[in-house]
Amino acid sequence: MSNEITVDAESIKKSAEDLVDLIKLRTFPFGMKLFKNVDDMLAIKGLRTPSDGKFFTTCQLVTQVRTAGFTLGIVQNNLRPGSSCGANIGLEIVPEDVSSGQRMTGVWFGNQEAAAEHQAQMPRVEAGKYTGLAASPLRSGRLDPPDICLFYASPGQMILFINGLQYHNYRRYDFTLTGESACADSWGRALSTRETSLALPCYAERRYGGVADDELLMACPPDEFIKGVEGMKHLSKNGLRYPYPPYSAFADPADGMSKSYS
Repeated sequence: MSNEITVDAESIKKSAEDLVDLIKLRTFPFGMKLFKNVDDMLAIKGLRTPSDGKFFTTCQLVTQVRTAGFTLGIVQNNLRPGSSCGANIGLEIVPEDVSSGQRMTGVWFGNQEAAAEHQAQMPRVEAGKYTGLAASPLRSGRLDPPDICLFYASPGQMILFINGLQYHNYRRYDFTLTGESACADSWGRALSTRETSLALPCYAERRYGGVADDELLMACPPDEFIKGVEGMKHLSKNGLRYPYPPYSAFADPADGMSKSYS
């Protein structure tokens, strides 16, 4: 395969369809795109915006996108006040009671110093550059292209995607683990650095966003997304497919391994 990757809405859409087929995803792969000008965001075909007076966390809005297939556009006023969701995607500065650690002391941390250090180390989009964020299923092709591509998958599904990323050009991937507020490790890190980012969703994402117990979240730039899916196609041709064919823990693995290795 050539190292040249075409990144446009159509190629991303095709890769999303292939990903669903290859690892049998339960929900839609989706994209996110930040906007400096809200009018540009509002011009997206089929865009929905939350109703006036209704407030959500970012993980709730993401779940609406990946399960119901909505194309959503949000500004800071759509996000639950005090949640600091907007700070992770650059729509607001971190509220003082959050950055100081006051908000989480006695809840997630036993002292204010630990809570403040948690905030200081979180990957975030720089505040002040953007005023809106749109999220849409990749199959719609409405973000052309998205800043990042995302999908939720089980550990077994996720490792095959990472194997696909490494198929043609190997690199070791290192990911961050924030703990609570782990959306900073997924869309926060990927939007701010354009680095492929794997996250272990936190309590809030599971309680409010409905993330399932077995789900991890991958966020990556479009070229990496396409590259990972292309690599997975080659793995599939080599017999390395999902779901994994079970092989007994009490059987000699030689027969199974001989199918892959000469």
